[in-house]
Amino acid sequence: MTAVTVIGLGEAGATYAAALHAAGHDVTGFDPVAPATPAGVARAATAAEACTGAGIVLVMTGAAAARSVAEECLPVLDAGSCYADFTSSSPGVMQELGQLPGKADFADVAILGPVSALGEKTPLMVSGPGAQAVADLLSPLGVAVEIAEGEPGAAMAHKLLRSVLMKGLASVVVEAVTAGRAAGLEEWIRAQIASQLAGDGQAVIDRFLTGTAKHAVRRSKEMQDTASYLADLGVPAEMTAASAAALARIAHETAPALR
Repeated sequence: MTAVTVIGLGEAGATYAAALHAAGHDVTGFDPVAPATPAGVARAATAAEACTGAGIVLVMTGAAAARSVAEECLPVLDAGSCYADFTSSSPGVMQELGQLPGKADFADVAILGPVSALGEKTPLMVSGPGAQAVADLLSPLGVAVEIAEGEPGAAMAHKLLRSVLMKGLASVVVEAVTAGRAAGLEEWIRAQIASQLAGDGQAVIDRFLTGTAKHAVRRSKEMQDTASYLADLGVPAEMTAASAAALARIAHETAPALR
């Protein structure tokens, strides 16, 4: 079994540390503030101490700490080991961290779902020289690990593109259901949302791409009216207002092509 270090014992870190210990790995953790340590996990006094002798290090801190943790841990890791950064750092930062001095193979790991709901089985995308080591460690836990081509930062680039959809879609759904509730039509709007999320996804994408540019002028006005209606309901309309602005921009950009 592998000597695994988990830096950051918050919700995600504790979840992975506990699962890896249960799978028989020797797990050491470090976190300067987390009050609890998962059962069976040794807790080190510093990040560097936790990483000494580790075969693979999983870093699950906030993105703000990614560089300082890497600078502390990479120098103590041996050749053949893996340093896997799970933080939500930008692709550019991941590229920079992957070039820091050290003997370990660096891996950029993007978590593609809510660990709070899916636990250690949350799908992952990994890139960089250490990608295969991450897959070899976590795949036996039932994790779907996709290796992205390219250097560190490639996995996070995929995640951020996905976030345009997932976080934006979630915000739109929240706004629509909140408005539906205020109007006494929550069940109806829920059914409308569910019907749009079902069926032939590729066909829906194509319809959005072609229809949005073609009807941007009319739809922009409609969304302005929608924002006014939500204001009458006392419902925040940030996503609706943003849609109106985006459609106005698209209408302006595509107007010459449509003449």
